Amino acid sequence: MFRQLLEKYDQTDKRITQWMARNGIFLLRLSIAIIFLWFGFLKFFPGVSPAEALAGNSIEILSFGIVSASVGLPILAAWECLIGAGMLFTRYMRFTILMLYVQMIGTFSPIVLMPEVVFDGIPFNLTMEGQYIIKNLIVISAALVIGATVRGGKLKA
Repeated sequence: MFRQLLEKYDQTDKRITQWMARNGIFLLRLSIAIIFLWFGFLKFFPGVSPAEALAGNSIEILSFGIVSASVGLPILAAWECLIGAGMLFTRYMRFTILMLYVQMIGTFSPIVLMPEVVFDGIPFNLTMEGQYIIKNLIVISAALVIGATVRGGKLKA
């Protein structure tokens, strides 16, 4: 009885693992696409994105004041929407991942440029903005996994 239960568990586990191997990369791409399309789209509308002030200030600091937030935010919005759209199609995936990594440089810049906005108590107590930034480590890792499959790499069950 116990042995049959273990065999049933093993068979079920193998099927689940095979399903994850077949669908995992697509679901990662879809998840990243949703994040970038959603967050990017919000930035087209002043006062709607919760990251608007943080992104706008980062743009102004990184451009040494040459690019204002009102000019930079729509550019960032379009950039993020392009990343999101690029994740839906595999044709230009390497370029899409490059765009994502470039965007992430800007996303992580407040850690250095505005630590008072990111940390409530340095180094471990993150503000909401800090949490918003740090969660992008998952996006970076997901992009690495996706990138590993672009030239025929596969996940094996």
